[in-house]
Amino acid sequence: MTNTTTSRTQSADVDVLIIGAGISGIGAAAHLASLRPGTTFAILEGRDSVGGTWSLFRYPGIRSDSDMPTFGYGFKPWTHRKAIADGHLILDYLRQTVAEYGLAPHIRFGHQVLGAEFSSAEGRWTVTARQTGSREKARFTARFLFLGTGMYDHEAGFTPEFTGIEDFAGTVVHPQQWPEDLDHTGKRVTVIGSGATAVTLIPSMARTAAHVTMLQRSPGYVLSIPAQDVVARALRKTVGPRRAHRIVRRKNILFTRGVYKLSRRAPELMRRLLIAHVRRRLPAHYDVDTHFTPRYAPWDQRLCVVPDGDLFKAISAGRASVVTDHIERFTRTGILLKSGQELAADIVVTATGLTMSPFGKIRLGVDGRAVDPQDTTAYKAMMLSGVPNLVFALGYTNLSWTLKIDLVCEHFCRLLDHMDAHGYGAVEPVLDDPSVERVPYLDLSSNYVRRGIGSFPRAGTRGPWTVEMAYEKDVERLREGPVEDRALRFTVTTPARSSSRTEEAR
Repeated sequence: MTNTTTSRTQSADVDVLIIGAGISGIGAAAHLASLRPGTTFAILEGRDSVGGTWSLFRYPGIRSDSDMPTFGYGFKPWTHRKAIADGHLILDYLRQTVAEYGLAPHIRFGHQVLGAEFSSAEGRWTVTARQTGSREKARFTARFLFLGTGMYDHEAGFTPEFTGIEDFAGTVVHPQQWPEDLDHTGKRVTVIGSGATAVTLIPSMARTAAHVTMLQRSPGYVLSIPAQDVVARALRKTVGPRRAHRIVRRKNILFTRGVYKLSRRAPELMRRLLIAHVRRRLPAHYDVDTHFTPRYAPWDQRLCVVPDGDLFKAISAGRASVVTDHIERFTRTGILLKSGQELAADIVVTATGLTMSPFGKIRLGVDGRAVDPQDTTAYKAMMLSGVPNLVFALGYTNLSWTLKIDLVCEHFCRLLDHMDAHGYGAVEPVLDDPSVERVPYLDLSSNYVRRGIGSFPRAGTRGPWTVEMAYEKDVERLREGPVEDRALRFTVTTPARSSSRTEEAR
């Protein structure tokens, strides 16, 4: 989907302004279109296409690391035979969602949001965006702001300082800035890192590269799951795609939650099971203790998933290998390790992590007061203390991202229904319970989380201020629980509104 609406209007006033046309923003728009057809909304997208992560990342083999029946939307069944899907299939799915729900006319491409200011007197947000290829700034106003910007900085990933990297005669590339013309056929490739991106890249590149080496400081847990779900395929034939979708979605949630709960309650047992699982998929002589036995407990960091064991197959076939060591320095022909070993390489991929960034680095303000996200506390993991009429969407880290997005969007629509029914113009979460302690929003020990979580909102230790990485608890709280809460302050406002500008934004 290309830019067809960027120049359509320089300003607009809507009920809901959605920031980001990725999986979260598209999900929010589809919920509004179906559950609140009279609500006006617009989507501001900084890039020139929908998809967010799935249109930004172009590295070889990019795919989901969650099963698609749960990573897809609850309202739109995933019908492709692949349960672990390639990136282009996910992008097609999102484009189909845009088309089916008539969202294209609402999207403003090439609008990078710079700042958003809420006026309590007017009951509106004023949002300023910079347009691609122009010094001109567009201005939008809205009753509600929905932030579907994700967790990561789309402009740059994380690359550590490597001594001597300027001496390397080959190519160094970060997966987030993958060149379209990079040909790795017949090349010696070293991938630095052991996370989800690395285990995705390696089997894909190993098909045509001379050899691919995964260079890691320490190992992580890797789990092989089928790329295709035979149960889902059988159910689609017998009960139809929609009923099959509901059954398979429930099955996959129960399985994933079960793995997570077992990991937390019996970490040593789960550790043995996961490592035994790897041993069965590698040659008998392989040094699993060194290369696939982590020092941390399962789910202290995110579990890496490989479809049909493709990583293990590449290693077993000799097309890929794993080296566990520390980097001393880059050389002209490769990487010198602290052990004294030198890895020869033509291409080095720094799959060293992403940079976390809250809310797309948008400057937020309320009545002239700057809002620093780290000074706020998350209410029901979807609103910010002291910030009226703002909803954000951050998905699960231990389950499919979109399961949380669906619940947040449903609750948001219920919140709007409640406010309309009672004549409320604004709602603000207020943290006035002194017994609530503020803690980090995420408790993962991954390096990228440790580096970036300090700039995010905090979570609370009790009540609606907790961040629950538990789908069943969020179903109870967001889908089934009441909208009214003592921590919410509703007010009646009578904002000035231009009907002509509202119609222009439709």
